[in-house]
Amino acid sequence: MSSTDAPSILVVEDDVTVAEVVVTYLRNAGYATTHATDGETALRLAGERWPDLVVLDLMLPGVDGLEVCRRLRAKGSVPVIMLTALSSEDDRIAGLELGADDYVTKPFSPRELVLRVRSVLRRGVAASEPVGEIILRDGELELDVRAHRATLRGEELALTVREFDLLAFLLAHPGQAFSRSELLERVWGWTFGDHSTVTVHVRRLREKVEDNPAEPTRLLTVWGVGYRWGAMEPAS
Repeated sequence: MSSTDAPSILVVEDDVTVAEVVVTYLRNAGYATTHATDGETALRLAGERWPDLVVLDLMLPGVDGLEVCRRLRAKGSVPVIMLTALSSEDDRIAGLELGADDYVTKPFSPRELVLRVRSVLRRGVAASEPVGEIILRDGELELDVRAHRATLRGEELALTVREFDLLAFLLAHPGQAFSRSELLERVWGWTFGDHSTVTVHVRRLREKVEDNPAEPTRLLTVWGVGYRWGAMEPAS
């Protein structure tokens, strides 16, 4: 995407009425928007023109939304906002574990969805902008904030944008405890949102940075509060 192009949004929604509303609001907000009614069409359109963001309904005919998300992640990095039913918590968590960036539950406000799109795209742009050399270290774990790169024992970690942002924030504030609502607001700028979003990403980070995720020594739970980063003791 060039600096003069409007961000391209792929909306994947089989409910024509919902899709029309979403597409209209996104286009009025200045986004170049295309629409697919099923998973196969969505994957084909993404292959023809890789989108800047995907708004993805989980309940689709044929290839469902989770499988679409999985295949998109296998091809490259693209922000995904899921559309889910209020009762589908397991699907929301599964989507977040696949690396989805956000979700909106039905019924939803189209204006809220546009705000979520702006927020996710803004985070992606901010992550790609030079901010000077900032290196965060904890033992053999190292984050290069400018390069948006994390390594552990010299091996690069495969982190989503949201995982990287959370890890960078905690590394920059070692020993400080934060509630899940504080992390939602201070890491991702949300004053609303489901706390399970933080829980899922904490679990995913533990799987990547802890020797034993079941007994973490870095990303610690503070019972009754939230989480804190327990810095490793320097080697003697």
